[in-house]
Amino acid sequence: MNIGVVSLFPEMFRAISDFGVIGRALNQKIVKLEFANPRDFAGDRHKTVDDKPFGGGPGMLMKVEPLKKACAAIREKLLCLSGPAEGNAVKTIYVSPQGARFTQQKAHELANCENLVFIAGRYEGVDERLIESVVDEEISLGDYVLSGGELPVMVIIDAIVRLLPEVLGNEESSLKESFQTGLLEGAQFTRPREIEGSCLRVPPVLLGGDHEAKRLWEIRAALIRTYERRPDLLAVRNLSSEERKLLAEYFKENASSLDN
Repeated sequence: MNIGVVSLFPEMFRAISDFGVIGRALNQKIVKLEFANPRDFAGDRHKTVDDKPFGGGPGMLMKVEPLKKACAAIREKLLCLSGPAEGNAVKTIYVSPQGARFTQQKAHELANCENLVFIAGRYEGVDERLIESVVDEEISLGDYVLSGGELPVMVIIDAIVRLLPEVLGNEESSLKESFQTGLLEGAQFTRPREIEGSCLRVPPVLLGGDHEAKRLWEIRAALIRTYERRPDLLAVRNLSSEERKLLAEYFKENASSLDN
């Protein structure tokens, strides 16, 4: 996969490129990460990339010309990396509070793309004509505003790259994580078996050799955690008969406390 980022602060991306999962993916050449700084494409000696918005209002907007040139340059670079094969199109994404909410499903969708370009905005945003002429999709991390798009872009890149084959040491890891099946991941435990005397113990079912019992416990744990923390996910999930049975057992066992 080839990923391009248009940003005024490409050095910020060392936080992901030099460490952890993405750093390993870059070293193994599973992913290539390229940058274009709009200041390098500004036409004046001051390398101006922002200006006051027409019609007034607070703050500054990023100018369209440097951004368009930066986007064109990074698109061309990615296409050179991926080659002329059919289907090697470039998808351009602008990270914005006005975009569609980013989800695990969207991460999977983007992980299937060969070439992605992310535009990290600054100031009060970008000239609308850039969105109309260059951007294929707007994505938001949530209903809040940050100082710039670099941090959201890093989050999205991390979520995408870890889904690529051979990036994680154990590919099954990503299949059991929260949201992969529409549920939150259940409680997990490691050594020691007990802490603080016998007050906090690992559930005995996880210590035995009954794999079916472990499987059912994990499903039940995921259902309970989702019910307690994100009931909205259960409301839209088509539960299997097995899941309905496990959830009903939980409700029956905890009827008195749930009523309160």
